[in-house]
Amino acid sequence: MTATAPKGAPGSPGSPRELLLSRIRDVPDYPKPGVLFKDITPLLADPAAFTALTGALADLCTRHQATKIVGLEARGFILGAPVAVRAGLGFIPVRKAGKLPGATLSQAYELEYGTAEIEVHAEDLVEGDRVMVIDDVLATGGTAEASLELIRRSGADVAGVSVLMEIGFLGGRARLQAALRGAPLEALITL
Repeated sequence: MTATAPKGAPGSPGSPRELLLSRIRDVPDYPKPGVLFKDITPLLADPAAFTALTGALADLCTRHQATKIVGLEARGFILGAPVAVRAGLGFIPVRKAGKLPGATLSQAYELEYGTAEIEVHAEDLVEGDRVMVIDDVLATGGTAEASLELIRRSGADVAGVSVLMEIGFLGGRARLQAALRGAPLEALITL
């Protein structure tokens, strides 16, 4: 699936995509020298831009017939919760290991140097759910890939993955292709 932009003519003056892009700040050398960090806090602070973003993501949830939204820690919470409200869907947080009380399902995954683990409450996703994963950025795809495994282990189906930005040169899309099993991956902006 190719990346899509919010409704409107992509690239046209005043389009939702251009509004979103104009509110993403470049921060050089953060968190370490040589990295150009894409800061979305100006976008979150702008009501028009934040509304355009949550509307575009809610539209994707509707288009792909999602019944629940999974938000990935931490910025996926910031985006996923208002999208869930707007789309009239339940919101499920996927957290770093050890952050959720009660019974959880966990999934380990490989990082560049080492491993990490994410968890979801075992009872929050059930057979018949169609789950859209929402996050701010698709970079290398490790966390998103692990979340797809968690969703399927719970008995639910994957409706897709939707992100604000995809950093194309990091290869996250290629890493996710097998794990998506035909479900769509949609990025509002591809850099």
